[in-house]
Amino acid sequence: MTLRFLLPLLVCCSWLCASPAVAQSTAFGFELRSVAKVVQGTDTLRNAWAGGLDSPQFSSIDLNADGQEDLFIFDRRIRRVLTYLNVAAGGGRQWQYAPDYEALFPVGIHNFALLRDYDCDGRPDLFTSGTSEVDIQVFRNVAGPGGRPSFQLVTALLSALVGANQVNINTGVNLPAITDVNGDGRLDILLYDWDNNKYVTYYRNTSTSACGGLQFALASASWGNIQSCLGSCGSYSFSPTTLCRPGGVQHTFGSNILALDLDADGDKDLVIGRDYCSELVAMVNQGNSQQESMSATSLNSSFPTGTTPARVPNFPAGYHLDVNFDGRLDLLVAPSVFDNLDTLDTRQSVWFYENAGTGAATNFQFRQQDFLQRDMIEASSLAAPAFLDVDGDGLKDMLVAGTRRDAPGNFFVASVAHYRNTGTATRAVYQLVTTDYLNLSSKKFGRLQPVIVDLNRDGALDLACIGYYATGRSSFLGFYLNQAAAGQAPSFTTSTMRTINNVPNGEFDTATFFDVDNDGNVDLLYGTNSIRTDLPGQSLRYYRNNGSSSLENAFVVANADYGQIRSANNTRPVNLCPLVADFDSDGTPDLLVTDASGTVRLFSNLRAQSSVFLDCTNLFYNNALGSYENALLGVRDQNHFTLAANDVDGDGGLELFIGMESGGVLAAAPRNRVLSTRNAAQNLPLSLYPNPATSTTTVEAPQPVQLTLLDLTGRTMRKGTILARRHEVDLRGLAAGLYLVRCETTDGRLGMQRLVVK
Repeated sequence: MTLRFLLPLLVCCSWLCASPAVAQSTAFGFELRSVAKVVQGTDTLRNAWAGGLDSPQFSSIDLNADGQEDLFIFDRRIRRVLTYLNVAAGGGRQWQYAPDYEALFPVGIHNFALLRDYDCDGRPDLFTSGTSEVDIQVFRNVAGPGGRPSFQLVTALLSALVGANQVNINTGVNLPAITDVNGDGRLDILLYDWDNNKYVTYYRNTSTSACGGLQFALASASWGNIQSCLGSCGSYSFSPTTLCRPGGVQHTFGSNILALDLDADGDKDLVIGRDYCSELVAMVNQGNSQQESMSATSLNSSFPTGTTPARVPNFPAGYHLDVNFDGRLDLLVAPSVFDNLDTLDTRQSVWFYENAGTGAATNFQFRQQDFLQRDMIEASSLAAPAFLDVDGDGLKDMLVAGTRRDAPGNFFVASVAHYRNTGTATRAVYQLVTTDYLNLSSKKFGRLQPVIVDLNRDGALDLACIGYYATGRSSFLGFYLNQAAAGQAPSFTTSTMRTINNVPNGEFDTATFFDVDNDGNVDLLYGTNSIRTDLPGQSLRYYRNNGSSSLENAFVVANADYGQIRSANNTRPVNLCPLVADFDSDGTPDLLVTDASGTVRLFSNLRAQSSVFLDCTNLFYNNALGSYENALLGVRDQNHFTLAANDVDGDGGLELFIGMESGGVLAAAPRNRVLSTRNAAQNLPLSLYPNPATSTTTVEAPQPVQLTLLDLTGRTMRKGTILARRHEVDLRGLAAGLYLVRCETTDGRLGMQRLVVK
């Protein structure tokens, strides 16, 4: 990097990337929050922008020290924490997504995360796995600022005395029950033996203090004489001496345990879910807290009884907590998968059973199979948002691509949901019209990212598509040209997709289009993992549009490692997704990227960057902490995120939308837009009239300027060819909305003015 570029970039980033010593309230960034209403049918989604759920694990905790039990969720598949507050609403209570509290929990949580109070101080502590994904580590919850939780690592490897040896307690893929098994007030552990996943192992808490402690000893290698057998999912044996069947390997993969007192007799009963099974199996303890007794007569393979039995897509796990605010502990059942190779549909996969009992015994009654999911955008997996005025009314509608299980073919199929903007230019309201826009599910795409771009420069926005086919898994980068005139409702003929050649692509590649060299042709910025001998993988590639009449052959690689973008540890980013727009409203295009690490990075003023781009992180303002933090999207190499932007409130700033691996969408509003990074003395006053305008507007400056009209993504819509003090700008063919008029003199003075086109 040359000194000529280094100084301006450092000055610019001083506005954007606030350090802890800088006043956090003045830095540019985003805030995760609800930015627009979303309506499906007759329901307004209460937590539309929560991001989706795949394999959620649930625990209770008071997050904001208001005396109410809030909700902590760890999504095993994407390794993401979600937090919900218990808030007053309409004379009752409801769950409100509150992403600011997610930063209170340790980073790097793996496998499982359950909150249990081991030291009896009234604050639930965190039991989870570390990077090995089979160990148990414990974080103690100490009182943080304002009474909020604060977690300190107590042990990175929880162990137990087995004979004369201290042995690590390992979980494998299994979810343990961490509860007081023998009634002595201390937390014990019930866990399927991770080596053969056949027997329930009981680790008794041997701490000598009146309450608390993390000392354990193996009390039983086969608690309750329970044996998980091969064969049907409900197949168990309860004999201490007889195997399920003679000889052979007794391997049943993973099992999850929930221990609770179903019949209110003072001992722990079990609810077990197994891998490659959809049901929960209950086992009632016919003994007592000191000596358990299980038998075939205690087995219930249609649990819960007297209602709809639990049947989730795969590997169910149960969670016992109050989620309907009546003081009684209910039952939640959710998948516990690590991946979606099973082609699961996770739009309706969290089952809620209300505890409708009036006494101490439980009486679980089925209420819904989409707990929390019914209140959010949920496309199952691989959500990818985009914005297009589908009906030609001047308001941009929202498209959300997603991937779900296709039952007839039993593999992933992508479709696109269309949410019509039924609001106004200053207050968007997105109403679901269809879950299969353009009937794209018939194409049998296995994954799809839609990108809206004017490829052929006719003023009408086209539809580019990136993804792969479900059958054969061949990947593609293609497009459908808009057959309608500019300003009219788009018309796409989808019988045949035109494909862009000379761009080696992979299944999960991503794209954005932007005129990098400012020649009037949109170029291609391509995030890819694909590797060729002459092209590195895990990079951002810049394909220049050479203006060829054939769009299929117009894109030629200009830089195979554009910006030399690297992760914090100097490795190439996996599943990189780019987006270009003027996020900070300073009149220059910025590059925003995210990748499998869940980090969102901003490269301000893209065209002024040198060969090695300088990034800004910690972009999301956290109101609970009063500081800017990294995005917490989940950290896993298999995570895929997409980015989109749109001004939903007409204030000239772009809201950010993040499509999540888990099938939902996160939304963030801009905070402290820069507006201009130049000295006020350099700013050039402009006069625009009329403004708002319909067909033409006049722009006047105090000295000759070159004029450029930009949309809010930084795309050049009109560009003057001469220097003049007065410019007449033809607005015909432009969609209604907000634009930026940019005027620059030969000596570098800059004027910016917003223009509203009606």
